[in-house]
Amino acid sequence: MTAGGHEVVLHGHDAASGLEAIIAVHSTKLGPSLGGTRFFPYPDEVTALTDALRLSEGMTLKAAAAGLDLGGGKAVIIGDPSLAGPELWAAYGRLVDRLGGSYITAEDVGTSVENMAEVHRHTQWVCGLPTSEGGSGDPSPMTARGVRAAMTASAEHLWGTSDLAGRVIAIQGVGKVGGALARLLADDGAKLVVADARRKAAESVATDTGATVVAPDEVLFIEADIVAPCALGAVLSDETVPRLRCQAVVGSANNQLAHEAEAEALAARDILYAPDFLVNAGGIVNITTELDGAYDPVEATRRVDGIHDTMVSVLARADRDGITPEAAAIALARSRLDA
Repeated sequence: MTAGGHEVVLHGHDAASGLEAIIAVHSTKLGPSLGGTRFFPYPDEVTALTDALRLSEGMTLKAAAAGLDLGGGKAVIIGDPSLAGPELWAAYGRLVDRLGGSYITAEDVGTSVENMAEVHRHTQWVCGLPTSEGGSGDPSPMTARGVRAAMTASAEHLWGTSDLAGRVIAIQGVGKVGGALARLLADDGAKLVVADARRKAAESVATDTGATVVAPDEVLFIEADIVAPCALGAVLSDETVPRLRCQAVVGSANNQLAHEAEAEALAARDILYAPDFLVNAGGIVNITTELDGAYDPVEATRRVDGIHDTMVSVLARADRDGITPEAAAIALARSRLDA
């Protein structure tokens, strides 16, 4: 079936293994769709479908804006990932294989490189494999590196320097990406404020980086130079934007804007919003080097660092055309798709 401009939406059900999955292919205009598999205990199928559709469309924009010859796709599995056994991954691998390469999967929230290795036994259309199998491994460090690249570009735009030393940066969510980002920024000399729903995770990162720990419902509203949402989406809403006390929002979370109007609301408050699908592209940029053959970490790093230049270009376009950075990034992506 198709929905909302998507090319394919495939529902998978396997009673024997307990698999309940949805794969959404938004676009293959630029190449096969690539996007991770999110394993989450969604309350119902409608919620899972909505997530898959929105995330896959975001992947189309992400790949296009990053200059990749790939389309956008995403998969969600409904359930508790801790209960998944080999039979489920086998069934999921067969489901991915049914699409014949129009969708290439990888890890995402609730899945791991080890899970992808199991899926790979049943389909070739997998990236983000363990380094022991010639893959790129956990994409989180490269995603974090891309976020930092976007931050340095944003800093240049705001303050005329890419130096983040002494800048106060508040990170919401210090999981695999947010934690890696905190450690990179600590090395840069930034002053960090961190929060996570898992207090122990925040305290662990604080021990490593010297960060200050605050409550999750406070971190967005700390007086800071940069706020970095690195947890769930839709955190920038008509309720939260007026309460921000920062000069820029640059984070890894997907779909940070609750509504499109929030991009204009941020601009009206002179808060630079770095489009999330551009900021968090480091993971997909890193993974795509596997498609060239053997994974090359040096080349992957060079490409991820290129997010800095893309962000500089987007911010310059926004200023030139009198539009928000979000609109400028979407225009960049659509120009590639339309071409």
